[in-house]
Amino acid sequence: MNPSVSPSMPYLSDASRSTLLIVDLQEKLMPVIGDSAQILRRAMLLAQAARLLAIPVIGTAQQPLRLGRTVAAMDALLDQTVEKSNFDACAQPKFITAIDNGRDQLVVLGCEAHVCVLQTVLGLLHRRHRVKLVSDAVGSRQAGDKAAAIERARAAGAEIVTSEMLMFEWMRCSEHPKFREILKLIK
Repeated sequence: MNPSVSPSMPYLSDASRSTLLIVDLQEKLMPVIGDSAQILRRAMLLAQAARLLAIPVIGTAQQPLRLGRTVAAMDALLDQTVEKSNFDACAQPKFITAIDNGRDQLVVLGCEAHVCVLQTVLGLLHRRHRVKLVSDAVGSRQAGDKAAAIERARAAGAEIVTSEMLMFEWMRCSEHPKFREILKLIK
């Protein structure tokens, strides 16, 4: 991270500095998440755009023997998956190694917003990482828990973004070589 920039200072996302973190989109968890189909669609869209833009895509899986593997369609888009038992992925040395890739913008999405997503966001912020939380690609069983998690992440210093906002920031202009491909994903 650039020490001269505060983690809470607003900034545009930069594809060359971003890593996409997909938290616990797992087979047995997704059916109980509110609006899970929309969350999964948004997550898939971002992962596909990230692949087109050469952005690393790292997933986590909370207790996969209990909650199942990452949803198959998403799993195919991940560069790697870190299995974990702690709610905060930062407690896993393999996760810290995975995000130590020279990129300082961490984009976070997944489930559950108020548990693993929030604790990971807070763990990243505590370690002075720059974090963006994708509000339309996080979910919880209860809408109130999701809303509280987004507000707490914002108050702690995470920037709140939407999936489309992020993709257009990654490209910056309509002359971007991948603009048409990403526009097809969006539409």
